[in-house]
Amino acid sequence: MKRNIFLLIAVALLTGATYEAMSQPSSNSTMKDQPVNQLRHIVLLKFKDSSTPAQVKEVENAFSVLPGKINTITGYEWGTNVSPENLAQGFTHCFMVSFKDQADRDKYLPHAAHKDFVKILTPHLDKVLVIDFVGKIK
Repeated sequence: MKRNIFLLIAVALLTGATYEAMSQPSSNSTMKDQPVNQLRHIVLLKFKDSSTPAQVKEVENAFSVLPGKINTITGYEWGTNVSPENLAQGFTHCFMVSFKDQADRDKYLPHAAHKDFVKILTPHLDKVLVIDFVGKIK
């Protein structure tokens, strides 16, 4: 009986500590470091079935060097689809490029480095989906 009471107390304490830790903002969160109202440029890529892993890697690398070549880029993230929902419609790669505002995005689009990237991408591209939005947090 005493053992059961001890276990119940331990579980209650751990549950409370876990809840408190989960409700506190993470000290290493990058959200607080990024201005909310930045323009986010989301690019989803679906590669051709004939594209080799080496060609896909070349596209990944070419996109990843753009922040070092285009000074209007304020943030860059990318990754591959890991969703279990099976709703990606063949899109495998997501890139998020952040800009201070629409004017900076408008400088990026015709930039020579961006055009060079598009030349590398195009032969391997089956479909692309691009959405731009200004970040908001409620």
